Amino acid sequence: MTKKIKFFILFFLIIFLFSCQNHNRFRINTKKNEVEVRIRRFDKDLINVDTTNLKAEIRKIYKDYPVFFPVFINEILNVAPSDTDSVAKLIGDFLCDAAFQKVNKEVLKTFADVHDIEKQLSIAFTYMHHYFPEIRLPEIYFFVSGFNRSIIIYPSLIAVGADLYLGADYPLYKSFTYEYLTFNMRPESIAPDVVSTLLFSYFPMESENNRLLDNMLYNGKILFLLSVFMPDVEPSVLMGYTREQWQWCKRFEKEIWAKIIEDKALFSSDMRLINSYLDEAPFTAPVSQDSPGRVGTWIGWQIVNSYMKKNNNVSLRQLANENNYQLLLQKSDYRP
Repeated sequence: MTKKIKFFILFFLIIFLFSCQNHNRFRINTKKNEVEVRIRRFDKDLINVDTTNLKAEIRKIYKDYPVFFPVFINEILNVAPSDTDSVAKLIGDFLCDAAFQKVNKEVLKTFADVHDIEKQLSIAFTYMHHYFPEIRLPEIYFFVSGFNRSIIIYPSLIAVGADLYLGADYPLYKSFTYEYLTFNMRPESIAPDVVSTLLFSYFPMESENNRLLDNMLYNGKILFLLSVFMPDVEPSVLMGYTREQWQWCKRFEKEIWAKIIEDKALFSSDMRLINSYLDEAPFTAPVSQDSPGRVGTWIGWQIVNSYMKKNNNVSLRQLANENNYQLLLQKSDYRP
């Protein structure tokens, strides 16, 4: 092997290693100071309640779930936790309802083992605690919501309505929701939904930032943090896209960006326009009927990716606290 060839191999190896180092600069050893997540199965305990002795059973649930049970009563049963007679009656009706029993049986079958979800959440919470130790990490609960709520967040807990994550093909979903929404109603979406809910709660968008640009980059910022905290999850899963939808965006990234610029949409404060780029939908109307929904958020994520690559001295905390999205765009040197 000639010296010239050796030089080029060494040169490209250095470039490759530098690239990997830059890409992985936020990687940590999650085995060190690991935050272990254990999902509390309120769904299992509730279904095992003895309906012939409800008041005594309810007292036991209060004892076992002193934080979450009042939340469940308030958010799902829609009564005051102090109204014990109404609580007992509604719990009894809930447990004896044939539809609830059928759905709960499917929940117990689908989530007989939640180890993979706990592992993903443990990794994400370990990252979060490492970079933002002041964040209060919540306890995680599973419950059956009657197809009412997918996620409930309170200061000390996040509860997952497991009946809304039974898989895109679960037949009952077709009776109350659009088909394009069912793709993310699957077990794989639970951990990303939990972590993103916590991020949106802890890093809220400033109210004065109301342009399409601000919304795109705010969402992109949250997704960048999510990708750091869940490094082993495919980006398409974090985005809530199929692989085909993700590849469509990659293929037409330049055209999407050109369309946003051409329409002078970037600095628009028109909420209808903003929603058309960011909301869940079968496609992004201003772009193409072949596009997936929310391509504005996808582009926002790419801009934040570019910003963090171009400015490798910026920490995650600095990114999280950056609310000047026009400056972020300028410094990103984004050129699809």
